[in-house]
Amino acid sequence: MGRGKLRIYLGAAPGVGKTYAMLSEAHRRVERGTDCVVAFVEHYDRPRTEALLHGLEHVRRREITHGGVALGEMDVDAVLERGPAVALVDELAHTNVPGSRNAKRWQDVEELLAAGTDVISTVNIQHLESLGDVVESITGVRQRETVPDEVVRRADQIELVDMAPQALRRRMAHGNIYKPDRVDAALSNYFRPGNLTALRELALLWLADRVDEYLQQYRGEHNIRSTWQARERIVVGLTGGPEGRTLIRRASRMAGKGSGSEILAVYIARSDGLTSASPKELAVQRTLVEDLGGTFHHVIGDDVPSALLEFARGVNATQIVLGSSRRKTWQYLFGPGVGATVARDSGHDLDVHIVTHDEAGKGRGLPGARGARLGRSRIAAGWVAGVVAPVLLSLVLTSMANGPGLANNVLLFLFLTVAAALIGGLLPALASAAVGSLLLNYYFTSPTHTLDIAEPHNLVAIVIFFAVAVSVASVVDLAARRTHQAARLRAESEILSFLAGSVLRGETALDALLERVRETFAMESVALLERAGDVEPWTCTASVGPAPAARPDDADVDMPVGDHMALALSGRVLPAEDRRVLAAFATQAAVVLDRQRLVGEAEAARALAEGNRIRTALLAAVSHDLRTPLAGIKAAVSSLRSDDVAWSEADEAELLAGIEEGADRLDHLVGNLLDMSRLQTGTVTPLIRETSLDEVIPLALAGVPPESVGLDIPESLPMVAVDRGLLERAVANIVENAVKYSPAGAPVTVAASALGERVELRVADRGSGVPDEAKERIFEPFQRYGDAPRGAGVGLGLAVARGFVECMGGTLTAEDTPGGGMTMVLTLCAAPGHGRKGTAALPARATT
Repeated sequence: MGRGKLRIYLGAAPGVGKTYAMLSEAHRRVERGTDCVVAFVEHYDRPRTEALLHGLEHVRRREITHGGVALGEMDVDAVLERGPAVALVDELAHTNVPGSRNAKRWQDVEELLAAGTDVISTVNIQHLESLGDVVESITGVRQRETVPDEVVRRADQIELVDMAPQALRRRMAHGNIYKPDRVDAALSNYFRPGNLTALRELALLWLADRVDEYLQQYRGEHNIRSTWQARERIVVGLTGGPEGRTLIRRASRMAGKGSGSEILAVYIARSDGLTSASPKELAVQRTLVEDLGGTFHHVIGDDVPSALLEFARGVNATQIVLGSSRRKTWQYLFGPGVGATVARDSGHDLDVHIVTHDEAGKGRGLPGARGARLGRSRIAAGWVAGVVAPVLLSLVLTSMANGPGLANNVLLFLFLTVAAALIGGLLPALASAAVGSLLLNYYFTSPTHTLDIAEPHNLVAIVIFFAVAVSVASVVDLAARRTHQAARLRAESEILSFLAGSVLRGETALDALLERVRETFAMESVALLERAGDVEPWTCTASVGPAPAARPDDADVDMPVGDHMALALSGRVLPAEDRRVLAAFATQAAVVLDRQRLVGEAEAARALAEGNRIRTALLAAVSHDLRTPLAGIKAAVSSLRSDDVAWSEADEAELLAGIEEGADRLDHLVGNLLDMSRLQTGTVTPLIRETSLDEVIPLALAGVPPESVGLDIPESLPMVAVDRGLLERAVANIVENAVKYSPAGAPVTVAASALGERVELRVADRGSGVPDEAKERIFEPFQRYGDAPRGAGVGLGLAVARGFVECMGGTLTAEDTPGGGMTMVLTLCAAPGHGRKGTAALPARATT
């Protein structure tokens, strides 16, 4: 039985109608007689979605008890036993309850597909693993449930379920997505119009890239070489000269005229050395094109115009941007130039733009020596110059009444021999030397028209001619080969320099490296294969291009990397001299793969270590700091309940005050623990509004004695863009910490001032201070510096304060107080326009 097909409904946000569309498709298939079952679908009490579940067969769920609660998950075994043609599986990125068959639902789906069952599923764009950081920067919320991009990319069909942000917010307001008690919070946070618009754009762009992959695969399978102008792609041809920056900027302006346009800068390293590129200039141009949102590509090609056109058609480009030739007029004797050739051969589907620049016509030096790879036309021309031209020269010289003489004749034939060496290489030159010797002997040495030589000096002249001709031909051919080898080594060194630079830059994009291999060697596909042992099957770790090889034996070229890894290339057989560079690419691919795995393991180990540290510190806090106020409360309550002692009203009041104080301390400690938990899980989403500091600071000082703090908050301060609740909690923690360490009779100073577009709040105490090396450590969770009393708290106050301040786009640092002590410096963003009190409130927006 073959593998099942996967169809995914992709959405930009919850509520756009993915599940509804999936169930509608299921009803259509059932009406056509398809065996379709519901393996797992959640309707979340949405009436229209729940109504579509009626009339469909449901596979029982598996109940798993976790934390004392029975939870339902998809029963993979039950679905496999039922063996339907199509299974509906909602929420592809869902994390299964611990104890399930697989950790993630997409792994359950893989099992169903492997068993031959078609699967229809749903996923939101924010759950794609590669977009986690982007989505967090937009919404301020880190998605914990993710699915690898490759799982979604492998789907046979991906259908976008789209809805305008305004329409989605109306659905939300009408109660069609969440329950009424959650609507207001959702509309003012995650479902803000800006968030929904950005997520919608992400979904459209991601799907556009996927469609582009399908298009390239289809064109490759059907051998379509013409360009389909579905999307503007502008290829910029670079020579490594100073005009490259002008071309890139010109292409960027052209791309800016149309949405979705791409810029692809390509440098063709010509193996015969006819181009002279500056590595420094190429590095500058690479940085420029990447800063402008384009990509840089390095391709080796003997024929620059053909390689450029091949690259452009391979990426389905629509336009090519080239610079005016830097060659002088006389240098066009060597050919029409790259620009003219590309324009002539581009056909009707590629527009070629020739851009003028300051370097045009200033010259680019003489062409270098000819290489060893001359091509058929060059070799044929060499044989004509070496064999036919001497015969024609002989006819011309014999027709002259008074010829130039034997010495001059020898020089003329020698010239033809050198020309044959320059044009066609060694063999035509040797043939020219032999033919020239025979013709000189037959026509120009006495007795003529015979191969006999009567005079010894004529024999010496012909022998010397032959020796000189062979020597010159050998030297010229050797120089050409050395030039070719030098150019080849230069091209290889440029590639190896790129690989070394990627190592130094810490680039870890394996797909990008494999794409570089495919472009460099003009291959159709490249795959990095790996297996666990000598007899284990090969698995594809990463690949680019259509139909990558599944085994090294299936590839046109395979490069082993160690015992259990290989780089497999499909498209053509590479010459032996290219395998050295390919080996460097293969080694780099293995290094990148190892680095990616090490980074993942390091992240997991760091998260585990942090979790262990937090748990250890929390256990210590619970064992002492939280028990201390509880013990005081317990002792006071037990004393009040005792029948053996008659307490006076003053004693009772003192005991009740102790209970209240202990409860307040306990509430403060638990509050800090909960705040730290919110910060650790990334669930703090600030509601930013214009706020005046003199409205927040007094509320933050309610928990400390009035005489312990001195305020200096000018009324002329600009308003700040903050979340009032978070700022109040942060300032309260900072001030309480300062009061705790400040000696009696030395009040803490709270002062504010404006610095450009920032507002600075300084909380200064007169305590013992903190050394410079410990100033950052005091902001870590569960840290208390020096001899702080055990009852002083669990060491979370400053950590929570910094976390809240950074959530609002501010900073919190520690400085020494002049004269002794420590000053906490809280820097906040001034509201746009430096608004004063009374300015209308800003609309809510999220900051990151």
